[in-house]
Amino acid sequence: MAKAKQLTGQAKFQVPGGQATPAPPVGTSLGKFGINLGQFVSQFNERTREFNGIPIPVVVSVYNDRSFDFVTKSPPAAALLKIKAGIAKGSGTPNKEKVGKVTRAQLEEICKQKTDVLNAADLARAVRMIEGTARSMGVVVEG
Repeated sequence: MAKAKQLTGQAKFQVPGGQATPAPPVGTSLGKFGINLGQFVSQFNERTREFNGIPIPVVVSVYNDRSFDFVTKSPPAAALLKIKAGIAKGSGTPNKEKVGKVTRAQLEEICKQKTDVLNAADLARAVRMIEGTARSMGVVVEG
């Protein structure tokens, strides 16, 4: 009778899509579990190649036989907003200094991409949530 896999730990971190390396944060988060970091890095990079450079949250589950599986989440709303607005980073003083602009249609695209993660009853409320994130970054919403 074979023993069932037993979960020994989980690690959560963000890595740029398609650009993971065994260096931190991957190495520091997963090294303590003794799994093959090269195998994780190659699988992660293969699965997230289309998100080239966008930070991707990942949850890795490690089992007692040193095997693992992982779940990738959708990119953070702030990262998607920066791409849509064409900016490198948000404003340090968002109430005074505005750094970019997005349209309501672009907000709807982001909401559709994050629909499984957002805690909203409908698209209009989801757009309002992402609009709040944009406002806190110093991004102006037009339309």
